Amino acid sequence: METSLFNDPAFWLLIAFVIPLVTRVPIAISLGLSALLVGWWWDMGVDMLSYNFFAGVAKVPLLAIPFFILAGFIMERAGIASRIVLLVETLVGDMTGGLAIATVGVATFWGAVSGSGPATVAALGLILIPAMVKSGYDKPFAAATVSVTSGLAIVIPPSIAFIVYGGIADVSVPALFAAGFVPGIIVAGFLGVSVFLTSRKKGYRGKPRTMPIRKALREAFWGVMTPVVILGGIYGGVFTPTEAAAVAIFYGLFVGVFIYRTIDKFSILVEVLVESVKATAVIMFVVTCAGLYAWVASTVGLVERGAAVLLSLSDNPWVLLLLINVILFVAGMLLDAISIYYVLLPFLLPIMAHFGWDPVWFGVMMTINLALGQVTPPVAVNLYVGAKISGLTMEQITPPVLPMLAAATLALVVIVLFPDLTLFFPRMLGL
Repeated sequence: METSLFNDPAFWLLIAFVIPLVTRVPIAISLGLSALLVGWWWDMGVDMLSYNFFAGVAKVPLLAIPFFILAGFIMERAGIASRIVLLVETLVGDMTGGLAIATVGVATFWGAVSGSGPATVAALGLILIPAMVKSGYDKPFAAATVSVTSGLAIVIPPSIAFIVYGGIADVSVPALFAAGFVPGIIVAGFLGVSVFLTSRKKGYRGKPRTMPIRKALREAFWGVMTPVVILGGIYGGVFTPTEAAAVAIFYGLFVGVFIYRTIDKFSILVEVLVESVKATAVIMFVVTCAGLYAWVASTVGLVERGAAVLLSLSDNPWVLLLLINVILFVAGMLLDAISIYYVLLPFLLPIMAHFGWDPVWFGVMMTINLALGQVTPPVAVNLYVGAKISGLTMEQITPPVLPMLAAATLALVVIVLFPDLTLFFPRMLGL
């Protein structure tokens, strides 16, 4: 039996992936190298490996990823984020926990612009963390609030995570976008309650209004219209998610160049393009390597065996669903979201089909789990960005993160127990 195990390509595919990963080799290289080694050693066709590598990104839905990344960078440089922050500061005034609750709202809103958790932390953290500290909030709490709530960016549509999930699971991306809206609001509501209770306990308040609400609304109007243009066009059938991403780019350029006039130099556009290319290259490299790994795993039978093992653990769908959530949460603590989709989703698709779970609901549940993982050490991407921006350490940020994690987990339980909360909106839109 040992001999057959050591001759099993599925076994070596796992080993070749895990060993580099635990020795801190980047996830994309671990995935791609293990697939390449197994494919070459077991003579699976080197030509097919190169074909699958490029086929991994040659998908129309994935075109939305670089477009949304570029749109997020443009809108941040256009000054849309700062004006939205000023609007919510004006709305909440000096109420208890007002600025913390406003931070939750702004991060939720900005998720409909950037589609990326770390990008949202970077765009909002430079504005909101100093503003909260100036209003008397504890700096670690301020950094934790921005970092955790920015994780919603992969749940609130449009979401890069939903685009990747839809491509792998062959699920309608507009349906996923519609399904993510209500759960995203539910998670934001639970986080809002959490930061309010902490603020009331510690006496955190905002600062008095510095301008009339009407003026703040007028200043932020073009920014507030951003998700209306993007999501309204998608749900109204005017354009696809990919086309919506392109529209968002031109909308951001229009606002930045002609309305706010903050993009007034060609060098700013060059800088934005360079940053967008860097961010896109990282994501696409992970997508290609993870897609290659998923193809090899399916070819050597690893996917079928993994699904069979999970199904053998219990016949009770609720027990298995709990186990899957735990696996996803732990995976989110260690790997990035895109890699998890490619590595784990092939194992989970047969289980979804076996129990008749709705793939749209499952995708939202899975994405919320991964959003929680982005703010859970040791590999908490959002926390690392928040720590870098605030000048704090991970150890300082982590304690105030825990109550928010507990609140978001409760929200996830509600979403799992009541699937109609996720599905009624896409059903209403006929998606």
